[in-house]
Amino acid sequence: MSLSPQFLDELRHRTLLSGLIGKSVKLQRAGREWKACCPFHNEKTPSFTINDDKGFYHCFGCGAHGDAIRYLTDAQGLPFMDAVKELAAAAGMDLPAADPRAQEKAERAAGLHEVMAEAAKWFESELTGLRGAEARDYLKRRGITEATAGAFDFGFAPDSRNRLKDALAKHGADKLIECGLLIRPEEGGRDPYDRFRGRLMIPIRDARGRVIAFGGRVIGAGEPKYLNSPETPLFDKGRTLFNLDRAGPASRKADRIIVVEGYMDVIALAQAGIAEAVAPLGTALTEGQLERLWRLADVPLLCFDGDGAGQKAAIRAAIRALPMIEPGRSLCFATLPPGQDPDDLVRSGGREAIEALFANTDPLVEIIWRNERDAAPLDTPEAKAGLRRRLADHAATIQDRDVREQYVAEFRRRFDTLFAPPPRAQQQFARRATPWQPNKRGQPWRPPALPVSAAAQTVRSSGIVPILARAVLAGLVRHPQAIRDHADAIACMEVGDPRLLRLRDTLLNAAFAGGLLEPEALRTILAEAGLADAADDLRRTNGLAFSFLRGNAETERAVRDLGAAIEALAARPELDAALAAATARLMAAPDEAGFAEQCRLLAARDAAEQTLAELVQGDEG
Repeated sequence: MSLSPQFLDELRHRTLLSGLIGKSVKLQRAGREWKACCPFHNEKTPSFTINDDKGFYHCFGCGAHGDAIRYLTDAQGLPFMDAVKELAAAAGMDLPAADPRAQEKAERAAGLHEVMAEAAKWFESELTGLRGAEARDYLKRRGITEATAGAFDFGFAPDSRNRLKDALAKHGADKLIECGLLIRPEEGGRDPYDRFRGRLMIPIRDARGRVIAFGGRVIGAGEPKYLNSPETPLFDKGRTLFNLDRAGPASRKADRIIVVEGYMDVIALAQAGIAEAVAPLGTALTEGQLERLWRLADVPLLCFDGDGAGQKAAIRAAIRALPMIEPGRSLCFATLPPGQDPDDLVRSGGREAIEALFANTDPLVEIIWRNERDAAPLDTPEAKAGLRRRLADHAATIQDRDVREQYVAEFRRRFDTLFAPPPRAQQQFARRATPWQPNKRGQPWRPPALPVSAAAQTVRSSGIVPILARAVLAGLVRHPQAIRDHADAIACMEVGDPRLLRLRDTLLNAAFAGGLLEPEALRTILAEAGLADAADDLRRTNGLAFSFLRGNAETERAVRDLGAAIEALAARPELDAALAAATARLMAAPDEAGFAEQCRLLAARDAAEQTLAELVQGDEG
C-alpha cells in the first residue's frame, strides 16, 4: 500500500481535530481555537491549544505538537498505519489499493483477532462460573480486587483437554492452532487439545488493546508456573510488552515508563495507582522492546528483583541497551530488596514504599561499572587490566560517538579512583625530622624547602608546566605507542586548554579502541574528531627541545623520555594536593608524625620538579 502526500493531506483536511481530541479531553473555546489541559503531561492551567483551521495542536507547557495522525500515535500508542486506517474510516475515505498478498494477510489477521477476542470472553465467563472458584480464591489470596481483575480481563482455563476447543468449534481447529489456543500432537492420529488447562488466564494485548496472546498462571502446584502463547501471526514475543495499551497513555501523563519482571508485578503496581508499568514476556528485553520504551520516555525505569535472576536480567538489559543509547536517551535502574517483588513492597509499605524506591535509581553507567567491578577479585595486575579491558569493550559498543567518549572517560575516572596510587615519593629526608614548634610570635613554624637546582626552581616559578603539558601531548601524537603504558598518568595530567583536554581524551580513547595504534591511523582519528588543527599546532611546538619532539630522535629514547615526562607531570597535582592537606593537618594538630609527612611530600615534589628540569636540560644540552 502506498500513501501519497495528497491522500494524507486530504485525510487531515477531512478530520476535525477538535472533535478527535475532544473524545478524550475536555475542551473549552478560546476564540477561533480550543484550549485544554494537556493530555501528555499533568497540569492544572490549560496550555494545550487546538487549531482546526491549521489542523494541528500545540502544548506550550511540554512542547507536544502534531496533527491528527500524530495524536493517535502519541496519545493512544497506535502504529502509523493503524492511525491512518482509523481516521480514514471515520472520514469515509477508501485507502489506496493494497498488495493482494498484504490484503490477504490483513484479512487473515482480522479473523484471528476475532478468535482471540472470543477466547478472552470465554475465559472470563469461566472465571465467574462454578469452575472458576479456585481461581477466584487465588486472586483473593494475592490481594487482587475484583475491580483490578475486571480491568485486566482475567479469565480461567478449566483443567480439561477440550472445553475451549468445543466452545470455539465454529472457527475450526486449524485457526485455533494458528492462534496458539490448541496444540497439535506430533504423533499422527491424535486430535488437537487445549493448550491452557487449569490456569488463571491473563490477556496480552497489542498497542490498540486487541487480544493477541495469553499468559496462564498455574493454580496450585504444577510447572511451568507461567505459560505464554507461542509466537503466532498476531504475537511477536520480542516486540510485545504486557500492558502497553494501558501504560502508553498513562506514561505520558506521569512522564515516565516503568519496566518490571512479570504480569503480577504490573498488576500490583496498577492496583496501587501506578498505571505506567509494563513487563517483557518471559524473555530478556529485546532491541525492539527498548525502542518501544524510548518512544514513551527518554529514560525508562527498570525495576527488577534484587535476587540473582533479577540482577542478571538488569545486566542483560543494560548491555543490550548500550549500543542504542544517545544523548539524553538511556535507562535507569531501581533494585528491589532481595527476596521481594513489587507486589511484596506494595503490600508491606503501600505506594509510598514503591515510590521511594523509584526515587532512588542508578544510571546505566553505574550498573555496567558495578557488574564488572564485582565480577572477580581485583588483587592482581592481570585482574585490574581485565577490568579495564572489559569496560573499554563495553564502551566500544556504543554507536553514538559523543556518548561513547563520555563513557570511556567515566570508566577511566572510576578505575583511577578505585586504584589511586599513594602519592609518589621519590626522595626521603636523610636527616631526622624536627618536632613542630611555634616561633616567638606564636605563628606555626614551616620547614624550609629542600635545596634544589636552579633548573628545578625555574620549573617551579616560570610557569613552564603548561608548556611541558603541550610538549607531552605533541610527543604522544608522534609516538602513540606510549599511550597505553602511561594511560593512568596521562589521565591525571593537568591540561588547561579545553581543546587540548579533548585531544588528550581522544588519544586515550583511540589507544584502547583496537589493536596497536599507528601515527597514520591516529591522524585519521583526530581529523574525524575535528582535532586536526590542534594536532598540527602541537607538532609545531618548539619551546622545548625534548627528544620525543625531534623527527630524527632514536625511537626507544624518545619513548623513554616521553614516559618520564608524563609521570613527572602527572605527579604534580597529586603531590600539590597531598602537600596542602598535610600542611593543613599539621597546623590544626601539630605533631612529629605530621611534620615528617609534610617534609616527605616536600621532598617528593622537589624530586618531581628536578626530573622535569633534567629532561629539559638534557635535551637543551
